[in-house]
Amino acid sequence: MKKLLFLLAAFTVAGAAVAKDRSVVAVLDFTNETRAHWWQTDVGRELGGMLANELVSTGAFKVVERQKLDSVLGEQDLGASGRVSKSSAAKMGQVTGAQYLITGNVAAYDENTKGTGGGIGFKGISIGGKSSKAYLAIDIRVVNATTGEVEYVRTVEGHSKGGGMSLGFSRNGFGGSLGGHKKTPAGKAIRAALIEATDYLACVMYDQDGCMKDYRDKERDRRKKSKSALSLD
Repeated sequence: MKKLLFLLAAFTVAGAAVAKDRSVVAVLDFTNETRAHWWQTDVGRELGGMLANELVSTGAFKVVERQKLDSVLGEQDLGASGRVSKSSAAKMGQVTGAQYLITGNVAAYDENTKGTGGGIGFKGISIGGKSSKAYLAIDIRVVNATTGEVEYVRTVEGHSKGGGMSLGFSRNGFGGSLGGHKKTPAGKAIRAALIEATDYLACVMYDQDGCMKDYRDKERDRRKKSKSALSLD
């Protein structure tokens, strides 16, 4: 019995020794390079908050509270520009305790809506059905708050399609300026891209296992598809 208890204690200590440390990250406001109809003044902040919530949901990160982040953002143009210099990264890391700063930029957005011809009619009044598709691309950068170096870069994409009454999916709710887009193709594309981004970051910054090969394959496929849209000599 004593031998069994000793082995259990040894396994417990060994398990604690190999437990992975969660990185402390701060998520900056998103920036936008598109003409997306849903983008408003506060959306960059909302997307940053949504990404932070998704990062917490993975269990792989400790995320800096927004109040700490605001104390630094108030002195610098990081939230609006998305630029993080070595000196500003180091300062933000020191003030907030973050090891990494995560920035997101909406690089592409496209939405197509067309009538389906289905529709319904009642007492001479007809309501036509609609079918919509949305595509969103977000550039994610992870900056080391000590060195100011960009350690991880990835373009993540979100796709969605469905009618006007289609239901979205989420681990955390929409709110603020994006509140009215939860059930729309745009809202679903946003959520899909954010979940893809957090799953990728959890893989490369925490799990670091077989998922890394999957993401290398995904990136290779994405680049191949992008190149196929060009006519190259």
